[in-house]
Amino acid sequence: MAGLAVTCRRVVHIYRAEAGDVVALAGVDLSIAPGEMLALVGPSGSGKSTLIALLAGLMRPSAGRITIGTYDIGKLTDAEISRLRGTEIGVVLQGVARNLLPYASLESNIRLAQSRAAKSRGVRLDDPERILALVGLGGKGSATVGQLAPGERQRAALAVGIAAGPGLLLVDEPTSQLDTAGRDEVIAALETVNAERGTTIVVVTHDGEVGARLGRAVTIRDGRVGAEGRGGQDFAVVAGDGTIQLPPEVLGDFPPGTLFTVDRGDGGVSLIPSGSVDDGTS
Repeated sequence: MAGLAVTCRRVVHIYRAEAGDVVALAGVDLSIAPGEMLALVGPSGSGKSTLIALLAGLMRPSAGRITIGTYDIGKLTDAEISRLRGTEIGVVLQGVARNLLPYASLESNIRLAQSRAAKSRGVRLDDPERILALVGLGGKGSATVGQLAPGERQRAALAVGIAAGPGLLLVDEPTSQLDTAGRDEVIAALETVNAERGTTIVVVTHDGEVGARLGRAVTIRDGRVGAEGRGGQDFAVVAGDGTIQLPPEVLGDFPPGTLFTVDRGDGGVSLIPSGSVDDGTS
């Protein structure tokens, strides 16, 4: 299956609670091309895991629109979204135990993940051994989770995520508990899947090195797209409502309320600080 495009337009998500509502996402605009690899980077609580859960259809956005391929996620029934997760969207949750049955062999885990897609007519699924070889675990089909090293377990979870041949693979914190060698093995496996299958891959991570390796990194900060990194260079991003999140180091010098004049010339735009907002107390 070819990679699927992903589009988010002004996506908002609010967690309702008795103690008060929490805005996890505050108007996310994001476009991912078919076959692209992208990292969602940010600290805990920034909203990146919420965004990937929305892309997986595990939750519904409070507002905004999400499209994956030709599907408008907000218009699908729960049954239709469940079918997509079993066929066209692969999901690897944080924590290996949430993706693999510990008592079953890796081959059995993969065949179970393929069961829904196997019932669809005209779908040709790879043999489990071929899938394991793709993530660097060739010859380990009879092994169980307990017989694998930490990095191998994470790659086994990836194998289950790609078992049905999805066009979109969503991976939450795949390297958070791995050493450098294990991290590099997981990244190499993701790169191989992308290169050989053309799968669109979105990875949630707090590790900037992972973002740099995947080629495109989008920073999520305070529920918004804060910046984007490509080829080692960082860029500010204009959101759909016209706002731009300034880098934290800039905000340290120009706190909220600072006034800027906008000077447009020579093909560029300059922001010139000219004072602060009068709050009426002076």
